[in-house]
Amino acid sequence: MATTFSGDEPNLLRGPEHDLAWVDALAAFDQPDDMWTNLMLGLRLGQARCVVSTTPRPIPLVRSLVARAGQDVALSKMTTFENVANLAPAFAADIVSKYANTTIGRQELYAEILTDMPGALWNRELLEKARVTSPPMAKVPRLDNTVVEVPDFVRVVVGVDPSVSAGTEGANETGIVVCGLDRRRPPHVYVLTDASVRASPDVWARKVVSAYRAHAADRDVAEINQGGALVRSVLHTLDPNLPVTAVHAARSKQARAEPVAALYEQGRVHHVGVFSDLEEQLCSWLPGEGESPDRLDALVWAVTSLAIAGQLGLTERLAAMTPQERAAYHAWTAALIANAFQI
Repeated sequence: MATTFSGDEPNLLRGPEHDLAWVDALAAFDQPDDMWTNLMLGLRLGQARCVVSTTPRPIPLVRSLVARAGQDVALSKMTTFENVANLAPAFAADIVSKYANTTIGRQELYAEILTDMPGALWNRELLEKARVTSPPMAKVPRLDNTVVEVPDFVRVVVGVDPSVSAGTEGANETGIVVCGLDRRRPPHVYVLTDASVRASPDVWARKVVSAYRAHAADRDVAEINQGGALVRSVLHTLDPNLPVTAVHAARSKQARAEPVAALYEQGRVHHVGVFSDLEEQLCSWLPGEGESPDRLDALVWAVTSLAIAGQLGLTERLAAMTPQERAAYHAWTAALIANAFQI
């Protein structure tokens, strides 16, 4: 007799006894440690054994099991290429070619447990600690006396690092990352979606607008170093009322990223789920080296807008701005005043 359990409900493993267990996709579980503890407590009949099959994401539980190889753990590995004859041709053409020469490809295709990149601002242990299963929720009464749960955020923004080139194979990606700010003091940021895409301006603009609407965001924060007025123009072509804050990267990428990485270290940034491509960029980018990481940039703009810029006083913020940013800020405040008083 075999019984199936869900990784979403580890407490259901309390009580039942087994002599054999098979855990599939261990590294994808939301609560792997709770599940494993409860499973082991009930795995006590006969010659108790457990089989685990999983992509080797470097969560602490997977690393601890691998460290026991040759003791009470027998370890075997298989690459995607050893199984390619059983896979759809489209998979080999698309996924394999996309990830073959990337860090994440070493994990997903070659079954390697990734180690941290010396000098990187983020590491995988830090990201695992930052991971949560859901954003903070609030119960909101409706007119029909029913209650609905919605994400409880003070603000939600869409960070955008645009590419102005066409969606060719060699073109840069447009980073599109959605983040929300909760009501704690000091507040915490939740990374909700990575909608980044390698596409033409029309296509990525539609992605931005779609992400803005899907998450009921307050504002898009878009870098304008590339494209300048084109970025705002292409977004307003799709939605003339879309609120867009244009930001200019006057400081180095490292100077912008370090305060955001510090928030991760303080436990004030959380990933709602797994964002493999974004997390690869965070853990593999070395300050001052390599290509510009578009997803990382979009994340940095969003987190900065929510949790860092808001901590500065107005005088400090104006002093930190470039002349172009100050002009844009004054134009924005003038527009707010004119709209409020219908000037």
